[in-house]
Amino acid sequence: MQKRIKLFILFVLTLVSGSALAQDNVIDEVVWVVGDESILKSDVEKQIQQMKYEKTDITGDPYCIVPEQLAIRKLFLHQAKTDSLTANEGNVTMQVNQRVNDMISQIGSQEKLEEYFGKTIKQINEELQAQAREQMLIQQVQQKLVGTIKLTPSEVRKAYSKMKDDEIPLIADKVEVQILTIAPAYDPKQIEEIKTKLRDFKQRVESGDASFSMLATLYSDDVTSAKVGGELGFMGKAQLVPEFAAEAFSLTDPKKVSHVIQTEFGFHIIQLIERRGDKVNCRHILLKPKVQTSEKLKATNRLDSICNLIRVGKVTFENAVLLFSDDKDTRMSGGLMNNSQDGTSKFEYQGLPSEISKKAYNLTVGTVSEPFTMTNESGREVCVIIKIKSKTEQHKANIEEDYQQLKASVQNKKSSEILNEWIKNKQKETYVYIDPNWQKCTFQYPNWIKK
Repeated sequence: MQKRIKLFILFVLTLVSGSALAQDNVIDEVVWVVGDESILKSDVEKQIQQMKYEKTDITGDPYCIVPEQLAIRKLFLHQAKTDSLTANEGNVTMQVNQRVNDMISQIGSQEKLEEYFGKTIKQINEELQAQAREQMLIQQVQQKLVGTIKLTPSEVRKAYSKMKDDEIPLIADKVEVQILTIAPAYDPKQIEEIKTKLRDFKQRVESGDASFSMLATLYSDDVTSAKVGGELGFMGKAQLVPEFAAEAFSLTDPKKVSHVIQTEFGFHIIQLIERRGDKVNCRHILLKPKVQTSEKLKATNRLDSICNLIRVGKVTFENAVLLFSDDKDTRMSGGLMNNSQDGTSKFEYQGLPSEISKKAYNLTVGTVSEPFTMTNESGREVCVIIKIKSKTEQHKANIEEDYQQLKASVQNKKSSEILNEWIKNKQKETYVYIDPNWQKCTFQYPNWIKK
């Protein structure tokens, strides 16, 4: 009886997909069924096309690998449905906006992106939103399965002692960098001109002479959000810099525009789109002052003087940072830069800002660079000097120096084992049909085809 029901589901799915696609004069077929969810040939083709666009390596036959990946996603999504999990729609919007903007930047224009995928930007957005929503649900299921893993130091050491030579992680060249930053002053006249311009934008929007989104697209210095009319997506207070968050969460009328506010990024005006619980979606226009050459020269000369004091031993680099640096994030740590990826002070060279990486590679430990100009995380031009605190050459991980990396490696292995076992068990209890023409594959998980 169960087999008859499943065959009936497959028959209905085939009819539905064939009927829907016939309306668009497109030939399609059901190639897999997982539970009561079908995987169409077009689903596989779309995924392969997207992976090619994103230059994702596919080792093996994509017509074997991709449908299996889609089938595994179906297993996790079915579990998410069973557990009544939901995706955060604000985060979905934010992720998709960022992804679309990145894609447009890479391919050159919205028109080229639409031409490549053969879809309108609205259709691309809708598909990416569905993917992002699914990925969030999958991650939630996986987190529930592996989130309780906790390793003691003795467990890490024991796992390390049992690793074969080719299983020990290879640690790349790493460097610790100290930085002293001088931010060149902005011209007060230029700042006043920017404020006047933003006040004019505010007046034009509130009087109905122009739309906020149009002005953001034309004039905002936030390139990413400008492409979508200044929209930022739903965000909580912790995701925004304090000055911006305070103003954005104080807005109540979407027809009104905030007064001009200043943050570390520049000067903004904000328009509320929607408030949803503890998150807000708004548009903004950002204008950044430009640093004048004369001010950069002053900052560079000042750094030259500081370098001379350090080199003749009148002040240590650490004390110079405390006395002179404008970087609030490193001033109290002697200028030592922090790697937000792993919480340490060690960076692989590609993990540093490009301007710092180039200088650091050619410096020896203990030496101080000549002054140079770079753009910081806020998008502001600053003048800096750096000192190399330490360098570690590429090597096989060892428990004394690389405990955190080894712990992460052991944890990842345990997580993979748990997820692999879950998938194998889920295969046993889930109905799976694969079209005979799509069965001639060596799958990562061989039990898709029941014998």
